[in-house]
Amino acid sequence: MSIKKRLSPEESRAAALEAARALLIETGPQSVTLKAVAGRIGRTHANLLHHFGSASGLQKELARHLAQTVCDSIGEAVRATRAGIGSPREVVDLTFDAFGREGGGALASWMLASGNEDALNPIIDTIHALVDDLHPEEVAHGSERSMHETTFSLVLLALGDALLGEQLADSLGVERTTARDRAESMMIAAFERNGVDV
Repeated sequence: MSIKKRLSPEESRAAALEAARALLIETGPQSVTLKAVAGRIGRTHANLLHHFGSASGLQKELARHLAQTVCDSIGEAVRATRAGIGSPREVVDLTFDAFGREGGGALASWMLASGNEDALNPIIDTIHALVDDLHPEEVAHGSERSMHETTFSLVLLALGDALLGEQLADSLGVERTTARDRAESMMIAAFERNGVDV
């Protein structure tokens, strides 16, 4: 007879979010259901219902979790670039990978297609907070918002690349890295405008 380990509410939520993330990457956003996640971590459907309220609540919390994890990594990469130990390409690759390989783009499009209108709010809010934190002068002084505009363009490029990049590159006969290359050039120009040698 096996005895389930008793988890704290925080541990249970964290385990559920990691399981949901794994399902998202392995089999796509449609597989991120309360039943599938509960089965993956050996908990009941009712247990997850208690923590997230619904499948859309779980998906929204997963979007928030992914966004926070990715933005933490991007923030570290930006700070490293400013300190001369990182590169704009690292920032670009982290952003593109978050929406592509890590499933953020698929999750966002699935949630929107299934009628969850505020699906992107956790991602948007987290990215906004990151940019405000990294560039407080643009917020405090109402100065030119070049890094806000650059971030806007970078996220749209990464999301579009995640959803259509491979097929479009094949169709147009361009290198698969074209969008990343353009985003890198944009990031280099933005850093240089802000006095960062890259």
